[in-house]
Amino acid sequence: MSELLTADRIDEIGSLGSASPDPAALAAELVSAVDEGRVADPDDTGYALLVAADIMEQAGDLADALALATRAIAEQPDEDAYARSVRGGLLLRLGREAEGLAELTALRPLLETNPDATYLVDELAESGHAETALEWLTTALDAILERTRTQQHASEDAQDEAAAMIYGLAQRRHDLREEMGLPHDEYDNLADRLRAASNHALDALDAGPATLLFWPRAEFDALLVRWPSLVDSYPANWDEHRTQIERALVNASGLGGADLGVVTGTVTGLAAFAGDDPIDEETLDEYADSLDEAGVTAWPPGRNDTCWCGSGSKYKKCCLPRSRD
Repeated sequence: MSELLTADRIDEIGSLGSASPDPAALAAELVSAVDEGRVADPDDTGYALLVAADIMEQAGDLADALALATRAIAEQPDEDAYARSVRGGLLLRLGREAEGLAELTALRPLLETNPDATYLVDELAESGHAETALEWLTTALDAILERTRTQQHASEDAQDEAAAMIYGLAQRRHDLREEMGLPHDEYDNLADRLRAASNHALDALDAGPATLLFWPRAEFDALLVRWPSLVDSYPANWDEHRTQIERALVNASGLGGADLGVVTGTVTGLAAFAGDDPIDEETLDEYADSLDEAGVTAWPPGRNDTCWCGSGSKYKKCCLPRSRD
């Protein structure tokens, strides 16, 4: 039997993408693993098909990409919102506007309840419907702000969730309006005030560093081999490590954190920094601080930009979904 298709291999194939001389062969490797039941983690089945769809779209084969996205929905119907948004965007880019808009419109209520659902407006904007995307963001903001006014006795958790939604929608709307060359309006001013206020709030709360120490795959493995005492400070494997980093950044962003990012560690760099001193969490924090001037990888990248973790895959296909598990 052929070997199992792991999440790491899916990421690797995604990073090759259309740069490969034979992108169809890469997509076929993913599809055959699904067909033969060789996906190591069944929860990655839809992910494998969506990566295959992305490869085919980059290669210019929108029809095959649509078929793969549609299959991803069928394979994992309980977690299909993102796959359905991808399908909607592909329909739009294929010129099937009525179908594409219907698919995305059915998901539109998520903008008022799910802080990750801005992928809906990204699909619209990428398909030449930036004005519709802007309208949806504005309407969602209107609705959530109205709820906060009329539900003043809501639980603290509900208030925190509403605040995170308002922050995220306002920032995405602000960015979209800038891309469209539109002047500031009241919501843009709100986005600016929230961003500025959040920086002061985080400082006051001592919410932690704006940059997190990240270890690339090979460095992560070498780190735990050289200093086994750190095994309790890190997850069991590199995949869990980058997932932990992504979620921590998402949480910081939800608190209003700005200028977030990661600094990349190396075993040789840490050894040179610490010398003969023992390596503990305090030393790791000091090492991370020393790396700030060497360059920070800003977070989050654009959905279609290369992921911050170094996999080579697009952010929307790599670490972005990890924060939703």
